[in-house]
Amino acid sequence: MAGPAMAARSLPANDRREIFGWIMYDWANSAFSTTVVAALLGPYLTALAQSAVGENGTIFSLGPLAVTAKSLFPYTTSLSVFLQVFLLPILGAIADYSHLKKRLMAVFCFIGAAATTLFFFVTGDLYLFGALLFLIANLSFGASIVLYNAFLPEICTADQTDKVSSRGFALGYLGGGLLLAANLVLVLLGPKMGISTSMAVRISLASAGLWWGLFSLLSFSRLRTRGPARQLPAGQTYLTIGFTELGATFRELVRLPYTVRYLLGYLFYNDGIQTVISLASVFLAQELFVAKGLSNDDAQSFLLGVVLLVQFMAFAGALLFERISAWVGTKRAIMSSLVIWSGVVIFAYGFLQTTTQAWGMSTVIALVLGGSQALSRSLFARMIPPGREASFFGIYEISERGTSWIGPLIFGAVVASTNSYRQAILSLIALFIVGIIVLALTDTDRAIRDAHQPLVAEKAPEPASTSGS
Repeated sequence: MAGPAMAARSLPANDRREIFGWIMYDWANSAFSTTVVAALLGPYLTALAQSAVGENGTIFSLGPLAVTAKSLFPYTTSLSVFLQVFLLPILGAIADYSHLKKRLMAVFCFIGAAATTLFFFVTGDLYLFGALLFLIANLSFGASIVLYNAFLPEICTADQTDKVSSRGFALGYLGGGLLLAANLVLVLLGPKMGISTSMAVRISLASAGLWWGLFSLLSFSRLRTRGPARQLPAGQTYLTIGFTELGATFRELVRLPYTVRYLLGYLFYNDGIQTVISLASVFLAQELFVAKGLSNDDAQSFLLGVVLLVQFMAFAGALLFERISAWVGTKRAIMSSLVIWSGVVIFAYGFLQTTTQAWGMSTVIALVLGGSQALSRSLFARMIPPGREASFFGIYEISERGTSWIGPLIFGAVVASTNSYRQAILSLIALFIVGIIVLALTDTDRAIRDAHQPLVAEKAPEPASTSGS
């Protein structure tokens, strides 16, 4: 039994067919990130809640915590990622001890895609149903991404991770952008065809679920099932080993202090990035339209155009930062992007007044978005001890792409208490500053060596390509 498992585990890396299948999952799931999270669902759910309870009326209270119309979406986002804290590391451990990684990835993919498709039925007073669907979809999205990311160190050698990770993000932005372009046309032209803007938004949300589910079939047809990274101990089941291995993974992290430091910095700065991505549409809709007495329908059309710009510019930005990392090193490339992110939130707080300025700010965001995310993923992939890919990416995904919980919690609390989206967006700068400081103090080369993850496989990169130090 061990022989076939080990043979399956040692499948050759750098297979173009499998790498293309892996990259295509970014193409598939990015429809959820763009059409649902970044563009439409936040403003749509917020507008439904505001119609029911007022501009910032209270929906319900949980002790001292009041969930208002404006804070519903950020709080739902925060809860969905908070639940991932418990699920994802356990799920990753199960995947490391079994041959079920690909199968589990498919299960969560299709649950998330189905929940997303059901957004079509969210209308009227069903904003809490919409929040529940988003909770399920975002949790499933995060679970599938843990398993997806865990394939990265298996399908390519260490010298190829920056390239493969960056191209995955790039193709994801392209795929998400193409669907968003179609949705933009529908939202803009829908009223002329007898389709209300609300109906066009619901159709667009459902299309993201269908896109996610259908294109993922190509990924699952090309990704190869590998044997377990580790043998299941006697007396353990896949469920019990998930809880047992969670503790073992954290004990392993204690042995890797530089990896822990990197994860801490990543937790902060990526929370800032994800909060900007997920809540920028709400911020722009409220500050540039609702606050000026303009209609939410006008905001929806504008926001689709902005997110569409970000998608296609981020495609180029991801490839650009792949080159920058080769010139100055992965760590320095990430840090330079974080300085720009800090400038973005300062501009949004103090200077953003017009839609023209919003277009310019969105262009800057797009150029650093893909690079900061793709390079962070590829750098972390080198810090993982062999055989613990899914377990470590379970921890990593707690603050990965789909959204984070610290940032939305801060944003929601600030906007609920001050009734100011500008105060809320400025508060996020603390996350970027802490991330920059922690990353600057982290020896990423040492983290890779301590994890026994080789820096080279086929070709040796320059030392600067891993940390820039």
